[in-house]
Amino acid sequence: MKKKYQILKIIKRIWFTIAISFTIWLFYSYQAKDVPDYYLESNAAISVKDSDDYFLFEPKQKFDKIFIFYPGAMVDPKAYVPLCRKISENGIKVYLIKMPWRLATKGYEIPKQLDLFADKTKTYILSGHSQGGKMAAQFVKENPDLIQKLILIGTTHPRDISLAESKIPILKIYGSNDGVADERTIFKNKSKLPANTKFIKIEGANHGQFGYYGFQLGDNSATISREKQQEETLRPILNFISK
Repeated sequence: MKKKYQILKIIKRIWFTIAISFTIWLFYSYQAKDVPDYYLESNAAISVKDSDDYFLFEPKQKFDKIFIFYPGAMVDPKAYVPLCRKISENGIKVYLIKMPWRLATKGYEIPKQLDLFADKTKTYILSGHSQGGKMAAQFVKENPDLIQKLILIGTTHPRDISLAESKIPILKIYGSNDGVADERTIFKNKSKLPANTKFIKIEGANHGQFGYYGFQLGDNSATISREKQQEETLRPILNFISK
């Protein structure tokens, strides 16, 4: 009996060690990587603010569109700074939300809580990557009058809810090599979106390269560079916003 107890004790220690090691690996892998410092610096065209709740990129020229972005689960929000900064450089005010515990499920209502929709003269575009896309869809479902356009990136959602009756334009961007939000599942859930939803497929793109962070568990290798994938993501976003 004593020997059995000792064996169970050893097994528990091993599992605990594995769990701690896996958590550390996740934290390290999902940290932002290779984000140039200048993306977080203000210049003559863009004012940058780093607050407890968000990164803000605000054009110094007059603007009429506000873009709000939700990061993927566990991903360092800084990993999406390059994409958000480039969107802002096109005359759009951008909020990159910092989620509690890096989970959009815990903070998807932050824009509403911070009253970011106060200016009714502006057009509001909501977007998110992976779980961030899931919760962006959830926000639109719960607040149909606050958002004028929705952009879903690298996500199989909406899956548990339906936006099929939504009246706002929706864009869905996905990668051919995405192992987390694969093409088959994305189209399996197509009925949860309006019939006029626009789908954009990026050949060679995987899940992790929609941001600037490490390899994500379950993902496939990309066959294009991160810079190319970011460029191919930015272009349809700007086209969709401008229409």
